Amino acid sequence: MSLIDRIGVDVGRKLKLEDAIEWAARNQVRHIDIQLDTGANAVTLFDDARCRDIRARAKANGVHVALHTLSAVNVAEYSPFLSEAVDAYLRAYIEVAPKLDAQWIVVHAGYHFTADVAQRMEAGRDRLARMVKHAEAHGALLLLENLNREPDNAEVHYLACSIDEWRYCYDAIHSPSFALSFTANHAHLLPPGVQGFVDAIPLDRVKEVRLADCWRNGFEEHLVPGQGDFDFGAMFALLESRGYRGAYTNAFGSLDDMQAARAYLVDKARAAGVATG
Repeated sequence: MSLIDRIGVDVGRKLKLEDAIEWAARNQVRHIDIQLDTGANAVTLFDDARCRDIRARAKANGVHVALHTLSAVNVAEYSPFLSEAVDAYLRAYIEVAPKLDAQWIVVHAGYHFTADVAQRMEAGRDRLARMVKHAEAHGALLLLENLNREPDNAEVHYLACSIDEWRYCYDAIHSPSFALSFTANHAHLLPPGVQGFVDAIPLDRVKEVRLADCWRNGFEEHLVPGQGDFDFGAMFALLESRGYRGAYTNAFGSLDDMQAARAYLVDKARAAGVATG
């Protein structure tokens, strides 16, 4: 598969799933990432007939669908009632994924409130382990994403933004139903950078690399490539030289921004000496 065909688009909540498949087909996008949290895409609205129709549309158009849970849902929740609700939320995604023939579901490790880091980390890891068992039973694949840093003086911080916090989860969970989604721009916000993350993580477990521009050691921004200082050419050269052949997913701006950037990114990779097909 050529590099441009490996670069997909994070539709998020921008389109109804059926419309997203049609948009992707018109624009020769082979992979889309979508949330099932609101509006016509609420996970509760996917009955068997609708799922069959979506599978048929995707297959006919050569479009692969992946799902992406909402990072605002705290996977590290431990309070009664809320904790059970998070379990139900993740189970719903897991159970609909095979009905949609979804490639994977991106999940998160949750977030903490500064004073409860250890308890939140443990709750998030244990919940992910339970959900992986559920995914095994339903033929789904979960990808744990490394999230972004927040300002040091913020009360709330995402978990699994550092290498060590990400490793805390993935070292404890080994299953064919569990792998990783590497958000390269999130790594760019931390001192190790993309190079440090790639040197440290098990790259063979990474199934998706997520892309946006931002500023080195800065804060969370999903900028259109060229608006920050992220070196996309160097990133492609590093990953491809290490044998990565998985998907890339654009996650910034509008659908048109993400579509237009696919060719821009291929040009950057080619200029860095990467064979683009």
